[in-house]
Amino acid sequence: QLQASGGGLVQPGGSLRLSCVASGFTLDENAISWFRQAPGKEREGVSCLESSDGAPYYAASVKGRFTISRDNAKNTVYLQMNSLKPEDTAVYYCAAPAKRGFKCPIAAPLMYYWGKGTQVTVSS
Repeated sequence: QLQASGGGLVQPGGSLRLSCVASGFTLDENAISWFRQAPGKEREGVSCLESSDGAPYYAASVKGRFTISRDNAKNTVYLQMNSLKPEDTAVYYCAAPAKRGFKCPIAAPLMYYWGKGTQVTVSS
């Protein structure tokens, strides 16, 4: 299972850090991704981190503002979001495939584990 948290209401230009805690499997053996879905829009892959030391993946819309990281001791993956914009408003989900070896980015249909979403609202 995955449990995402850390969302909230923030003003434009602000920051939030999302957390995704895994139970039942170890995140350092799996790739992990963050997706988001805004009302009326399709789900979008935001960031992805492979189980190896490969470079993280970021969607063009968040590159340079978001940072994905992993704390193996806590079995947790983070998404640090800086310089937030109103268009970042969405429900954010963390997800992981069932098997090892996936390379980022990973399409949503290939994900097996999904966390409940956490709402991020960027508004003044």
